[in-house]
Amino acid sequence: MEIVALMKQVPDTETQIKVNPQGTWIIEDDIKWIMNPYCEFGVEEALRTKEKHGGTVTIVSIGPARAVEAIRTALAMGADKAIHVDDPALVGTTDSLGKARILAKILQSIPFDIIFAGKQAIDDDMAQVGPAVAELLGIPQLTFVNGLEWIDGRTVRVNRQVEGGSQVIECSLPVLITCQKGLNEPRYASLPGIMKAKKKPLETKNLAALGLDPAQVGKEGDTTEILRVELPPPRKPGKIVDGETPEEKAAKLAKLLREEAKVI
Repeated sequence: MEIVALMKQVPDTETQIKVNPQGTWIIEDDIKWIMNPYCEFGVEEALRTKEKHGGTVTIVSIGPARAVEAIRTALAMGADKAIHVDDPALVGTTDSLGKARILAKILQSIPFDIIFAGKQAIDDDMAQVGPAVAELLGIPQLTFVNGLEWIDGRTVRVNRQVEGGSQVIECSLPVLITCQKGLNEPRYASLPGIMKAKKKPLETKNLAALGLDPAQVGKEGDTTEILRVELPPPRKPGKIVDGETPEEKAAKLAKLLREEAKVI
């Protein structure tokens, strides 16, 4: 089976984020970068699919040279090979449609039976690239999946989260699935896996090699624009309610909730 996992590198959730002076994006210097946590669920599910049905897992990622570190992590987890798109015209682009066009172009040139992706990236939270790729490829998409089982080698049954509950859907291959927390527990890369990852095929392509026009998929072709990025306001300090007895504390708390917080 030909299995593909789409992967993005994002800032570490524990790194200190600073907004650039223009207020248009974050300062990317001197921060730690990791594989997008939702993409980890996709890579893990791709590896489990290979373990169940055999085949090859290919990682596909867009990003600057630093993204190779996250790609190598996926290879160390057990993926077989990777394709990395790196082009100066993509620096600063935030457009989901442009990224989807790039990924779809790659996927049109390689065999695939099933594609896994994260439900969204934690840096921009767009949640649009996966569905757009499926639409461009003309294949079904199953989004926000937190449960998956195989009916047979060509049919999957998934649980997908919806407001107030979940849907159970069966779909035959080919299909694109976006993954979220609850689907699996991503494995750690082993030391032998890390050593093997250094020798696994990693092909780097630019837009010219893909036959794509930067005016359509690069910064010049963005159809969306981030107007402003702001850090959330600092939280107000908490307040400790004192009192001699539980009853006294409860009365004070109720008064604060009514008069200051105005929630009762």
